[in-house]
Amino acid sequence: GADAIHPGYGFLAEDAEFAEVCEKCGFTWIGPKPRLMRLMGDKVQARKAMSDAGVPVLPGTGAIDNESDALAAAERIGYPLIIKAAAGGGGRGMKIVESRTHLTQQLFTARSEAQAGFGNPDVYLERYVTRPRHIEIQLMGDLHGNVAHLGERECSIQRRHQKLVEEAPSVAITEAQRKALGDIVVKAAREVGYANVGTVEFLFDPAKNEFYFMEMNTRIQVEHTVTEMVT
Repeated sequence: GADAIHPGYGFLAEDAEFAEVCEKCGFTWIGPKPRLMRLMGDKVQARKAMSDAGVPVLPGTGAIDNESDALAAAERIGYPLIIKAAAGGGGRGMKIVESRTHLTQQLFTARSEAQAGFGNPDVYLERYVTRPRHIEIQLMGDLHGNVAHLGERECSIQRRHQKLVEEAPSVAITEAQRKALGDIVVKAAREVGYANVGTVEFLFDPAKNEFYFMEMNTRIQVEHTVTEMVT
């Protein structure tokens, strides 16, 4: 007798095809629209969409599939840089490159890991921030264009790119930075037409006092319970 489906935390939570099947079968899908799940699931496209919406991003590239393009882009971005899987997450398909000498091998390894882990070999390059803080903002949007953010969580304490500790609010940013970042996230979510709950993740470079978009999770994360406790 159910008329709506919520996917929970698991693999179905960001499966756009499953969301489309639910809608085709007449169920209300409790989650973002499938087109946005696909957009944010591709890190290269997500970078572009967020940049177009006025969100700061690190110097980087689109999808890179050959050595010559990678070498040319690396000269423009500078070292150290990081190779990331376009369809990735959780640290898989990520390689830090300190110099030109190691770029070719690391590119090959990253593409192989991306293909094995996500069924998609596409990778991109991005400037590497050596000692960043990891700040994420949870937001909520309805179907009428209203969006609100619920403050930030800091998850800088990690092991193998997996979060170990979540803290809210962050002690590393000021009230002015908190407001500015929240305003950016809300504006971007409105521009892409985001609805439901999601989290936008940023790298904060303390040395430059700047934030950079990293990725958006189009689901409720397990960390949302930290946001529940402070709201």
